[in-house]
Amino acid sequence: MGRPKRELEEEHENHERWLVTYADMVTLLMVLFIVMFAMSQVDEKKFSALKEGLAAGFGQSAVVMDGSESLLDNPGSAAVKTLTPAQYKELSPEQQEAVSRAVAEQERLRTQRRYAEAEAEADRLLELRRRLVRALAAQGLEGDVVTTIDGRGLVVSLVSRHIVFEADRADLTPRGRQVVDALAPVLARAEDPLQIDGHTNQVPVKPRYYDSDWDLSAARAITVLRHLSEGRGIPEERLTASAFGHEKPLMDPEEPGSQRINKRVDIVVLSALPAETRELLEQAAARTAPEGDRT
Repeated sequence: MGRPKRELEEEHENHERWLVTYADMVTLLMVLFIVMFAMSQVDEKKFSALKEGLAAGFGQSAVVMDGSESLLDNPGSAAVKTLTPAQYKELSPEQQEAVSRAVAEQERLRTQRRYAEAEAEADRLLELRRRLVRALAAQGLEGDVVTTIDGRGLVVSLVSRHIVFEADRADLTPRGRQVVDALAPVLARAEDPLQIDGHTNQVPVKPRYYDSDWDLSAARAITVLRHLSEGRGIPEERLTASAFGHEKPLMDPEEPGSQRINKRVDIVVLSALPAETRELLEQAAARTAPEGDRT
């Protein structure tokens, strides 16, 4: 005879469980109201001034921060206005010091970044210069150009001790074509924009075949430009021409032999850096170029 089955005891139901959930909700509501009350005690004017000052110091727009107001009709389209002197005076000494430190640090980092970019670009241009000099040296023409690095980029001046341009003429001599042909393959591989600048010397005599020094210098620049494009295959979109007449001598016109040097064409390898960074190129090149490789 089997053992009698025991009836399962019914589990006791807790009718007060809802109190736990209710208590949690009340606690959360209390925390919420405490936070809201605390936020309502903040000096909104001073908080906004500090927020905008720090944002301006770090070069960021404050319109992405909740509660800020846009200066324009289209929010987020421009950086917030900088901290005014009146707003700055309303900050506590600690806040003023924080803003000043933030601005100074941002400026230091920006200058450091610009100089690092200028040094890297100077290294690249110096390497390009070395390749150009090797190409010229292979044909015994290394003495026919002078190179410098300035706020535009690498400047290659055709100042041959031999004649590159006949007096009052814009046609390249055979020696001049030889120099340009030696430079062209290296310049073609560089892919930088090239600006061709024409110059005349400072002899106060009207050119025989042109109306002015401006016309003659422009014709010389265009001659070299066309030779690079039509004769050496450098794309036209990389080339521009400028004329300076006798206004930018490479040497003091009073020095012996200067007139031969100043009658020239410059091939400028234009740097793509921003203008404020290009201003540091000459300084960076002078600092990074090894001895014997100064431009």
